[in-house]
Amino acid sequence: VQLQASGGGLVQAGGSLRLSCAASGRTLSSYATGWFRQAPGKEREFVAAIKWGGVSTRYADSVKGRFTISRDNAKNTVYLQMNSLKPEDTAVYYCATATTWLNTVSSGYDYWGQGTQVTVSS
Repeated sequence: VQLQASGGGLVQAGGSLRLSCAASGRTLSSYATGWFRQAPGKEREFVAAIKWGGVSTRYADSVKGRFTISRDNAKNTVYLQMNSLKPEDTAVYYCATATTWLNTVSSGYDYWGQGTQVTVSS
């Protein structure tokens, strides 16, 4: 199983980015997929997750209303649309898959992508 996270970059505060998590060796629609982020000197934190089937989603309070997680089953890809970005959103963003739902801790996820850097300038 390989997860490839992409789409990160440098953006000004208030801007937008869309991250992608493409999978091989695993059908994402059969698993929960989550996004986590880790800023320098901080622990990895939960950002958002989407359940198998794509109907249920969950967000961290810090991104609720600004970020949207979605899935394209045909492309076996999960997206994280990030709007109204803030400097505090700066981090390496990781995608991961889980076999159970309501997992907001990283230990609940089994496969991880390599991460993509998001930098938001003020």
